[in-house]
Amino acid sequence: MKLVFRRPSKATREAMCKSALNIRHVPGSRYEEVSAAEEIVSKTTGHEYAKIVGSGNSAILAVMSSFKERIMVPDQGGWSGFRKMADFKSIETVEVPTNMGIINPDVLSEHVKFQNPEAFFITSFAGYMAEQPVKEIYEVCDDNGVVLVEDASGSIGYPEKMLANGNHAHVIIASTGSPKTVNVGSGGFITTNNKKILYSSNYILKSLKADPVTCAGIAEEIKNAPEIVSKTLKSCKILKEKLSELKIYHRDKRGINVCIASDDPKKLGYELRHGFDVDGGGIVTVCPRYDRLKEKAVCVEMKNLDVDCLNNENITKISEIILETLRSS
Repeated sequence: MKLVFRRPSKATREAMCKSALNIRHVPGSRYEEVSAAEEIVSKTTGHEYAKIVGSGNSAILAVMSSFKERIMVPDQGGWSGFRKMADFKSIETVEVPTNMGIINPDVLSEHVKFQNPEAFFITSFAGYMAEQPVKEIYEVCDDNGVVLVEDASGSIGYPEKMLANGNHAHVIIASTGSPKTVNVGSGGFITTNNKKILYSSNYILKSLKADPVTCAGIAEEIKNAPEIVSKTLKSCKILKEKLSELKIYHRDKRGINVCIASDDPKKLGYELRHGFDVDGGGIVTVCPRYDRLKEKAVCVEMKNLDVDCLNNENITKISEIILETLRSS
């Protein structure tokens, strides 16, 4: 079994190299790579406007600058960067209760009316393990004048357009760092139909803009996003089936990692890290953890693997290592 940490495709690396050697780059000018990246990102999400920035957290910070008083986040399964950027901007953060990260639109409606937030920040997947009902969440937010901001770092190119769809989010943000779905090692983006959100953070956006090499990579790598998401979803489904005897959180939901209940997650995580030989990184996350689940568990991050590794032979071997590790504990 050969496992490799997710990396940009060969075509993406070549596009980035070509951009790095572009002698037409003049400091202070608008690079052609930026326009190309913004155009394809906008087309992918379905939003009218797009901005490429230096990182996913830069995207969060820029969007957060549009709000003044209060934002809402899930009580688990979101991204810790939401809280950190809100604290940095001195914006109050309130939580909506979830079902292990999954948002119930009826519960959300009650809390929105009570808390009156300016915006609701979510990730497309609860803890990367279960797709959120984003359309229903959007409808609640839109009806109550709340801006829905969807972090679609793991879902760009999602099949059936249930996630990362501009029709179901006022703002979409994403990281394009490693090992995200659109992985070029750095960068991020913002898309929206509301130009005021970009205008209100214009000064910050100028400070956080991405370089042309990153933009060239995004414009090329985003073409692979549908295949990457589809293969990752399929690999998680297969792995869950092979681990039928174990307790898997959100077993019946589509996601891009597999979360296994454990009485001793630190020990299991340690043993699995040594059991999986991943060239360039790792695929094990230990819970409880806000970004995943507030339960004792270990997440096998299939999303971190290069898609060429996501074949049945490797998935079978991963399942065997997990089961053997648990049986010997």
